[in-house]
Amino acid sequence: MDRKIRVAVIGASGRMGREVVKTVLTEPDMELATGVDRSSGPIDLGRMVGLDECGVKMQNDLELALVESRADVLVDFTGPQTAASHTNLAIRLGIRPVMGTTGFTPQDIIDLDKLCHEKSIGGLIAPNFSIGAILMMKFAAQASKYFPHLEIIEYHGDQKLDAPSGTSVKTAELISEVREELRQGNPKEEETIEGSRGGYYNGFRIHSVRLPGIFAQQEVVMAQHGQSLKIRHDSYDRAAYMPGVAIAVRKVMTYTGMIYGFEHFID
Repeated sequence: MDRKIRVAVIGASGRMGREVVKTVLTEPDMELATGVDRSSGPIDLGRMVGLDECGVKMQNDLELALVESRADVLVDFTGPQTAASHTNLAIRLGIRPVMGTTGFTPQDIIDLDKLCHEKSIGGLIAPNFSIGAILMMKFAAQASKYFPHLEIIEYHGDQKLDAPSGTSVKTAELISEVREELRQGNPKEEETIEGSRGGYYNGFRIHSVRLPGIFAQQEVVMAQHGQSLKIRHDSYDRAAYMPGVAIAVRKVMTYTGMIYGFEHFID
């Protein structure tokens, strides 16, 4: 398109929101339309992220901000409690949602896809925007054809609310697309402490570690007689997600319907 893509950011004063604001302000083909955060005053968003004043002030009324800003795309990393309502509102207003939050059910995604088609716009729901994490998922799915015995271990800080993470669930879904259900371990095994074997998914286990000082890591551990294989990805900073966010903002302008998973944008 000839003009810049106008981007609205929800939760703009949060840790992920600030990174998104900075990314939008520094991408040559994007323009910051508005930033919304109910807990923040009308500060200039450029100054907020350590850049020059941009003339866009924080707002606290989401619907009013979206209507007045004439945004093309909405980027939202706020949380699962508000994800569905924010997405529905954006689509109703003809704004393309790029959602980095969890909390959507399979039926939610079907319903949102229908709404996107009715409005002739695209949308994206992605548990993870890190290109390295997406490659980790793809590699794990490919390897599971040959190493069907596996477990997923994901590590996050102790303030993360959901367990397992959206990334580990998406990894499990991709693996299950190519790996038939296989119940692992001794059929007579017994947990003497409930939950010690982790969450059960299609025959394998997902373990969630929550500790202070950890950002985001995940490994898929695979084994067979005489050998093991570990596929691991580590994120150390929120900036790791921003190249993927920029790709998503551009891509969502080019198709119709709701896509689940950033892996669809990676060859």
